[in-house]
Amino acid sequence: MKKLFGICLIALAVACGSNEDKSAPSTEVKKETNDLSANPDYQKGLALIGANDCLTCHKVNEASTGPAYADIAAKYAGADDAKIKEVAGKIIAGGSGVWGQVPMTPHPALAEDDAIAMVKYVLLLKKS
Repeated sequence: MKKLFGICLIALAVACGSNEDKSAPSTEVKKETNDLSANPDYQKGLALIGANDCLTCHKVNEASTGPAYADIAAKYAGADDAKIKEVAGKIIAGGSGVWGQVPMTPHPALAEDDAIAMVKYVLLLKKS
């Protein structure tokens, strides 16, 4: 009797198994997100900007003493590595004339790699 009961249990388990066709393409729709916080360039750049004095003169969406990051991102949209390095150099050396006559404070102690990370962060802030 125990054998018969065991066989019935196995048959029931097999009968209740999934009929899902594993080879069929998934119909799940993946939602695209514009969550920048997962981007490593965003994370590193945001941390560096927060640790330096950048927010004294810049805001994300409005001009202050310096231009808004969104405006900088629009101006340099599609920048190649050479242009990114050039803009990073301006962060380090300071200067004026690109966004008016108010000079940008130099940041000579900032490493070039960190300045590049900051530029990459700012470029991600382009208004859509």
